[in-house]
Amino acid sequence: MIDFLLRIGINAAALIVAAAVVPGIHLSKLGSPGPEWLKVLAVALIFAIINTWLRPIVKKLSLPISLLTMGLVGLVINAAMLLLLSYVSGALKLPFKVGVFPPKIDLETLVAAFLGGLLVSLVATVLSLTLGAKKVFGVRL
Repeated sequence: MIDFLLRIGINAAALIVAAAVVPGIHLSKLGSPGPEWLKVLAVALIFAIINTWLRPIVKKLSLPISLLTMGLVGLVINAAMLLLLSYVSGALKLPFKVGVFPPKIDLETLVAAFLGGLLVSLVATVLSLTLGAKKVFGVRL
């Protein structure tokens, strides 16, 4: 349970960094304490659930393509998980959006999702190693 709570905190920090750095990723204004922080934590919780349950299934299904592309398909999976988070957040009226998705996908949205997925992975990995999480890249440390 503590590992899952740590993962939620790491995801929240990674999403905040991605929203601050990548121009196409939008998260609510974080200047005031209160309900906005709860919404960001709700977005991080949804992202943790997506990464815990759905991402491993997608990675296993894409294993043959991943072998052919030497793992580069993982970056596309990260972008797809951010787009899925954007869709779910929009449906639940939470403050996370990638580009103009939903309702439509354009090139800027795809580039923002790709860069955001790359940055979220990088920040989450560094924080996991720093905070001593037991599992990084699916390998127990």
